[in-house]
Amino acid sequence: MLSGLVKACHPGPTAAVTVLVATLAVVAGHGAAGTALVAAAVLVGQLSVGWSNDAADAARDAAAERADKPIATGAADVRTVRAAALAALLLCVPLSLAVGPLAGAVHLAGVGGAWAYNLGVKATRLSWLPYAVGFAALPVFVTLGLPGQPWPRWWVVLAAALLGCGAHLANVLPDIPADLAAGVRGWPQRLGAARVRAAVPLPLLAATALLVFGPPGPPEGTGWAGLVLAAVLTGAGVLLGGRSPRAPFLAAVAVAAVAVLLLLADGAAPTAR
Repeated sequence: MLSGLVKACHPGPTAAVTVLVATLAVVAGHGAAGTALVAAAVLVGQLSVGWSNDAADAARDAAAERADKPIATGAADVRTVRAAALAALLLCVPLSLAVGPLAGAVHLAGVGGAWAYNLGVKATRLSWLPYAVGFAALPVFVTLGLPGQPWPRWWVVLAAALLGCGAHLANVLPDIPADLAAGVRGWPQRLGAARVRAAVPLPLLAATALLVFGPPGPPEGTGWAGLVLAAVLTGAGVLLGGRSPRAPFLAAVAVAAVAVLLLLADGAAPTAR
């Protein structure tokens, strides 16, 4: 039952988002204690999102006989998963606010948007919005938690929102046929698998380009290298998508890692100057 509960939290994306935001906190100038607090808040927030997703989709996953969903296979109990989601959400509140009242409010708004996605927005034309808001909230959360509460640079926020849109497309892509059969018609489902597969690289490359060309002055060699690497990763995700349905999403996570590395190479906190 414990292993099923762990799987139901979507451990891969949960760990990836937590590590990337913790790295961003270091880049932004948080000390060890501040970084740990940011990471803890993001971790429990992501746990609540993952568990609430599987709890909300339990009946649909069971009807579709999803072998990759622990509730559908009986490896986890829906009531336990739902209780874990609520407990993580409650814990997320004080941890987020401990980073700073304004920073915490921004993070909780992003987590709330993810819950709204799980509870119904995913089946609407606005299914992209919680992803965009949730990802954009992360750099804002990180920088507002610094002394003086500085805002992040605008291109960092916009790049994060674009990464969220790309992650949404890539994450939904393998499930589009099953979603359509179940009556879920969000933005990617309305586009169709072929268009989504072609569209996935666009927001990911646009996000990377913003981080390369957004700062004043001409791009340096590391920026061009990051842009090329992002292009290679997105291309590989599209090409390998036929063999591995999760390849586009893994490519999106890898591009997000490139984005953090670009900020690190920039040599400055991602805050407004």
